Amino acid sequence: MATSSNPSSWREGMSSDNIKGLVLALSSSFFIGASFIVKKKGLKKAGASGIRAGSGGYSYLYEPLWWVGMITMIVGEIANFAAYAFAPALLVTPLGALSIIISAALAHIILRERLHIFGVLGCALCVVGSTTIVLHAPQEREIESVTEVWDLAMEPAFLFYAALVITAAFVLIFHFIPLYGQTHIMVYIGVCSLVGSLSVMSVKALGIAIKLTLSGMNQLIYPQTWVFTLVVTVCVLTQMNYLNKALDTFNTAVVSPIYYVMFTTLTIVASVIMFKDWDRQSPTQVITEICGFVTILSGTFLLHRTKDMTDGHGLQSSSSIRLPKHSEEDGFGGGEGIPLRRQETSRSP
Repeated sequence: MATSSNPSSWREGMSSDNIKGLVLALSSSFFIGASFIVKKKGLKKAGASGIRAGSGGYSYLYEPLWWVGMITMIVGEIANFAAYAFAPALLVTPLGALSIIISAALAHIILRERLHIFGVLGCALCVVGSTTIVLHAPQEREIESVTEVWDLAMEPAFLFYAALVITAAFVLIFHFIPLYGQTHIMVYIGVCSLVGSLSVMSVKALGIAIKLTLSGMNQLIYPQTWVFTLVVTVCVLTQMNYLNKALDTFNTAVVSPIYYVMFTTLTIVASVIMFKDWDRQSPTQVITEICGFVTILSGTFLLHRTKDMTDGHGLQSSSSIRLPKHSEEDGFGGGEGIPLRRQETSRSP
């Protein structure tokens, strides 16, 4: 009896829509992970003949390689957008960690940035956690109109969550950022993560509206579609603004894992409240998904924590979290903040 129920539950979890969303999410991770490497190659090439981006220069805008990386990233983001139309955020969002693996592997091969053995272990943990979530992800809710999504968003539980998020974001923006924005990394990342959770819910609603419209059920006639579009625009612009501030102020090796953890956690919370993903699952499935998510978080932290570890060198001091970063992105110069990899500092640009 037990052997027959397991395949059945697996098939139920991996519906055709879930499979489509999974393929799109994996494609997105590959394109986004590769784009970081291509863009960094373009930044290095542009910086060798002009003013570096870290010093306020824009010579990279004339570098074709940088634009190839930007186009690759846009393709990845479009695939990620489409994935939310087919699969629950509980499946799509955690898989973003795979782009870190792609980026680390390509950096090791193309940029000659040595991947420490603990980094390899971090990648393995991300793969194991992602696989766990994929195999136990909830089935996508059947939605036949964008008005159904609007009704879900108007329920008291999600309205309370949205009000809490907006209030917290305003408090961070107008009170804490002027005081602590340059010294406390959690301030900028807090705004990005809070607003990001709302943007993902709106992106999913908009993606569903577009999917239904393309299938012959026009959703553009509903005002809710345009409200979701407005929310997406405002949230994404806010998210990008404060993420850029965080990346410009602090080291990427610190920003990336903290942002991933906060953004993914809040997105899962928002999805569970709005779409009630866990209501359609057993406690065992929910606990398994949480374990998979924690495994991904562990792998992400381990991978980023050991980015600058080389033989004979320990981990970086935790005090470097508050140090500003100005030059790590384009791989040039720099004694400030977290040190560059030994391989980068030893070779000529």
